[in-house]
Amino acid sequence: MTTSFETVDVLREHNQRLKAAYEKDRLRKRLFVILLVPVVGALVGSAVAFGSADISFWDTYGVVFRRVFQGDGVDALGNAGIIVWRLRLPRVILGLVAGVALGSSGAVMQVVLRNPLADPYMLGISSAASFGASLAIVMGVGVLGGSYLVIGNAFLFSLLSAGLILMLSSRNGTSPEKMLLTGLALLFFFQAMTTITQYFGDSDAVRAAVFWAVGDLGRANWTTVAISAGVVAVGTGLLVWKSGDLNVMNTGDESAQSMGINVSRTRVFTMVVCTVMVACIVSFTGTIGFVGLVAPHLVRMIVGPDNRILVPASGLIGAVLLVLADTVARTVVSPVILPVGAVTAFLGVPLFVYLIMRRKGGLA
Repeated sequence: MTTSFETVDVLREHNQRLKAAYEKDRLRKRLFVILLVPVVGALVGSAVAFGSADISFWDTYGVVFRRVFQGDGVDALGNAGIIVWRLRLPRVILGLVAGVALGSSGAVMQVVLRNPLADPYMLGISSAASFGASLAIVMGVGVLGGSYLVIGNAFLFSLLSAGLILMLSSRNGTSPEKMLLTGLALLFFFQAMTTITQYFGDSDAVRAAVFWAVGDLGRANWTTVAISAGVVAVGTGLLVWKSGDLNVMNTGDESAQSMGINVSRTRVFTMVVCTVMVACIVSFTGTIGFVGLVAPHLVRMIVGPDNRILVPASGLIGAVLLVLADTVARTVVSPVILPVGAVTAFLGVPLFVYLIMRRKGGLA
């Protein structure tokens, strides 16, 4: 007959096995994120070396080494230095930063809105930015002047869209459904306003506005890289900081509140952070779709729903996807450079359909 002491020993051994398995799984997920960092770094280095101009890998790395460590001027580096330092490297790094912003924001929005199809552009951020850019390009109307006319309009109208969503959805309590439906309504509203604006513009201005909205990294320079990198670094850090609260919110609003989480405040805070990051990226690149939608699903299949791992890993996978897409855009029909927004959609659709088809049951 089993004694109570033997039963306690069996339970203790079982708990130790469960704890060991949990720690092993947690270590595996952390190693996945850690290994992604050198993969992204190697991908960035390789992407800079690819392009229509015939520049070898060694020449590419030699330009970066001389510019960073020896302080040589760009003009002293010759044609290779101008191409690598002024054209390719800012473009690739902006793609890296944009991918991190879109991937991490997509992961958070899918949790906050409780919708696996949510992405950074579903709430009307991109359509508001397109309307602001169209006003600047077609009609010359903007809050800032000079070279910041289009960028300033796109950024401020993106924030305006987010402010309207938070204001309208907060009446009688903020909920994911209200935020999502309000965002969709504003998306169609700003799309209609963009169409009306472009209807009255001349053909050249309309073409420029449409090209801007497609999404492209060709407008990258070191100023845009520095601004976007600073915003995304702070924003991603804040999202990772709140990832533990997002894990609790996965259990439901009532359960999270019983554990001391202010659900409404956390939802609004994370949405504001995501909006600022995405607004900053959109104002420099235009609309680049599917990265924020596909990356979290891809990562979730590997590391599971733990947002402490999911959020940073989605950012890194988003960077991989966007840098790869931009490399394809620059090389597939070289010397013609395709808009990267079109390439991400072209590659993202079959990948997303594949992810859906291989899942059992629902998407949640």
